[in-house]
Amino acid sequence: MPEFVICRSDDDIRAAAALADEIWHEHFPGIISLAQTDYMVGKFQSFESMKHQIADEGYSYYLIVYEGEAVGYFAIAPRDNTMFLSKLYLRREFRGRHFSTRAFDHICRMAREQGLESVWLTVNKHNDRAIKAYEAFGMTVARTQQTDIGNGFIMDDYVFEKKL
Repeated sequence: MPEFVICRSDDDIRAAAALADEIWHEHFPGIISLAQTDYMVGKFQSFESMKHQIADEGYSYYLIVYEGEAVGYFAIAPRDNTMFLSKLYLRREFRGRHFSTRAFDHICRMAREQGLESVWLTVNKHNDRAIKAYEAFGMTVARTQQTDIGNGFIMDDYVFEKKL
C-alpha cells in the first residue's frame, strides 16, 4: 500500500522534481513534442517552480512512497470551493497497481474534509491512458480549454471534474 508524504523539505521537493523530469520524458513522447516537454518541465515541474508554487500559490506536493521508495507524486491546490489536482504521476513500473486510484481517493477525502464541492484537473486531449484512468475515477469532462503557456506552446486540454 503506498503512503502519501507531503513535501516539506527541499530534499522532498527535489525528489518530486526529479520524478517529474523522469516521468514526463518517459510518458509524453507521442503526446507532445520533446521541446514542449522540456519547456513544461522547466517552467512547471522544476525544483524552483515547485518551491514557488508551495510558498506563493497555495500548492501542496506529495510523494507517493512504496516500500520506502518515491514512485510518484501529486500536487493539489484549493481553488474557490474546489480542489485543483494539478499533477498526478507515477513511474512507469508502478502504473497499473492502483496507486493512482488510492492517491485520487486520498485527494477526494482531503477535499471533503475541507468542505470542498469537487476535484478537478486538466488533461491533454491526446493523453488516452490518463483520460481512461480519470473516467474510471468517476470524473467527467466539464469543458475543454486551450491555454497559451508561452514560448509558442499551447496546452489543448479537457477539464475533468468529480463532484464530491
